[in-house]
Amino acid sequence: MSWPELLILLLLGLAAGTLGGLLGIGGSVLMIPVLTLVLYRDQHLSQAAAMIINAFVALPATLRHHRAGAVPWDVVRRLLPGALIFIVIGVEVSDQFDGSILMRVFGVFLIYVIYVNVQKLLHKGPAPDPDNGRSGWLPVTIVGSITGFAAGLLGIGGGIITVPLLQRVAHLPLRRAIAGSATIMCVTAVIGATRKNLTLDVHGLPVRESLLIAACLAPTALVGGHLGACLTHALPLRVVRLVLVILLAVASAKFLGLF
Repeated sequence: MSWPELLILLLLGLAAGTLGGLLGIGGSVLMIPVLTLVLYRDQHLSQAAAMIINAFVALPATLRHHRAGAVPWDVVRRLLPGALIFIVIGVEVSDQFDGSILMRVFGVFLIYVIYVNVQKLLHKGPAPDPDNGRSGWLPVTIVGSITGFAAGLLGIGGGIITVPLLQRVAHLPLRRAIAGSATIMCVTAVIGATRKNLTLDVHGLPVRESLLIAACLAPTALVGGHLGACLTHALPLRVVRLVLVILLAVASAKFLGLF
């Protein structure tokens, strides 16, 4: 690894962590495009490294949410079984695809992320009905299964999917939905990252490189997470979100082979 690449990784970790703290999104939506499109790493390798970082970032966030009493543990217990099973299934499915095909799938996912952020730019959605997550087991388990599969398939944390679904299905307020998503990610990211890295040899990719990339990203990603949380009330989030949408639109077009 060259010094310029090391510098890019350190800055990438800081940027991904800061955006996560500011906007409540997973760092994978920024890390994977940069690793793939700027540093020219294979899509499978990029996802494997990003999944490791998801676990590092989720743990301190969960501890903060737990100390604040925001974690909806009853909902977490219903989310976990489906999420654990389907993140492994998602990894197995992703391993059936060539990296170039997976890049296109990720490009489509970025369109969804752009849509969610544009919606937040244009207007605030209605607040969910106040309820302490009293939906039945089946709907919440389905949410966990969807999140787990997407996380395993795409190498994401899953919060961009989990949070809005928990608001709708479990009627959780935003803060508790974010706390529940982070808590689930603590477990699923470890399982998913382990499985993804163990299967890298199927694609002829070295696990050592994934671990090295993650080791470079992790310290600054943790710093960025704390920085983003501190800057939440100091920066114009609409401007930050708009810049993110533009960057993701370019990345999505590149992933989809539009230029």
